[in-house]
Amino acid sequence: MTFDLPLPRKSTLLAGALLGGVVFTSCAAQDFSTKSLPPIASQEQAAPTANNLVAQAEAAPVPRARPQLIKKATMTIVVNSVENSINAVSQIIAKQQGDLIGLNEMQPTKQNFRHTASIQLRVPQNLLEPTLEELAKLGTIESRNITAEDVGDRLVDIQARLTNLRKTEVNLQKIMDRAGSVRDVLSVAQELSRVRESIEQIDAQLKSLQNQVAYSTITLNLEAAVSSNSPQRALGSQIQETWNNSTQSLGSLTVGLLKLGIWLIVYTPYLLILAAGVYGFLRWRRTHTPGETRN
Repeated sequence: MTFDLPLPRKSTLLAGALLGGVVFTSCAAQDFSTKSLPPIASQEQAAPTANNLVAQAEAAPVPRARPQLIKKATMTIVVNSVENSINAVSQIIAKQQGDLIGLNEMQPTKQNFRHTASIQLRVPQNLLEPTLEELAKLGTIESRNITAEDVGDRLVDIQARLTNLRKTEVNLQKIMDRAGSVRDVLSVAQELSRVRESIEQIDAQLKSLQNQVAYSTITLNLEAAVSSNSPQRALGSQIQETWNNSTQSLGSLTVGLLKLGIWLIVYTPYLLILAAGVYGFLRWRRTHTPGETRN
C-alpha cells in the first residue's frame, strides 16, 4: 500500500534524516579519535626521549683523521771511537732503509780537543724509534730530543687549492677551445698559463710536505770519550811545512830588497843634491871657523 504524503512533510522528514546522520557520524568520529590518540601525558613523556637521542647524537665524537706529523730528532752520543761509530751508523741506516744526507767530521788539531762528527740522517717515520734505539747502543747518550709538527690542516688546504686549480684549468681549456677571436684566445691562454704555474708550485709544496711526513730527520752528534792531549803529526808533514815557510821567507826578503833598490834608484838625484849641500855646508864651516890659521 502506498501513502502519498504532502510535499512539505516529505521535506521535513528528509531534513531530519540528514541531521541525524551528521550527528551520528560526528559522535563516531569523536569516539574513534578519543580511543586512537594516546593521552597527552604519554606524548609529553615520549618527547624527552627523542630529545635525548638527538643530544646523544650531537654529543657523539666525530672520528678524526690521523695526524700528519713531521718528526725531527736530535741525539748526542759519547763514543770510544768516532771513526768506528761512523761506519756503524752507515750500517744501521742501510738496515733501517734510510739515507745519510750529511756528514761533518772535525779532527782534533789542538791540545785537549775532541774528535767530533755531526751526521744528518733520514729514515721512514715508522722506523724512527727503532733507529734511535739502535743508535743509542753506540755509546753513552748525552742528550736526546724529539719534536713533532702536525701539518694535517696544511695538507688538506693545499689539496683543496690544488683540486680547485685543476678544475679551473679544465674550464679554461674548454673556453679556449671555443674562443673565436685572437684577442680572446690570447687572454685565456695567459690566464691558463698563470693557473698552471700555480698548480706546479702548490703541487711541489704538497709533495715536499708529504715527503717530510713520510721521512723523519735525525741529527746525530758523535763525540770522542777521550780528548787528544798531544796530537802527533807526521815527520814528512813537519819537514814540508818548514821548507814552505823558509822558501816563503826567502822570497819575501828578496822582494823587499828589490823594492828598496828601486826606491833608491828613483830618489838618487835628490840624495846627491842633499849630499852636495851637506858637503858644502861642512866645508864652509871649516873655512870660517874662528881661530883657524892660514898658511
